[in-house]
Amino acid sequence: MSGAATEPHAAQDTAEPEDAVPPGERGATRIADRVVAKVAAQAAREAVGELPPDAERPHATVVVRHEVARIRVHVELGYPCDVGARCGRVRHRVAERVSTLTGMKVPEVAVQVERLHPAAEYGAAQGRTR
Repeated sequence: MSGAATEPHAAQDTAEPEDAVPPGERGATRIADRVVAKVAAQAAREAVGELPPDAERPHATVVVRHEVARIRVHVELGYPCDVGARCGRVRHRVAERVSTLTGMKVPEVAVQVERLHPAAEYGAAQGRTR
């Protein structure tokens, strides 16, 4: 009989109390701006592809307000290249990854090209020396 008395208590321990707060009302998750900036910078690195050896890695600055992230990405690119197309790839990839990983809306991604690195063979083909 003692075994039968403990079984109902075990079922009650796993059930949620009647006065429990529903999951949707328990609180909020806030993602810091610097975390969003790191996600954006990593996405920009993926989109830029291979960089010249002396180029700095892309970095980002972010402003988040009400689950909307506005992002500015700073990149360095090899030259010659289609700067517009590469910036478009960066813009698309950053918006997609930040939106997917954080759940935020990303209406704006500004890509700022900080520096163009000429390829060694390009300068030699043009007769230029350093």
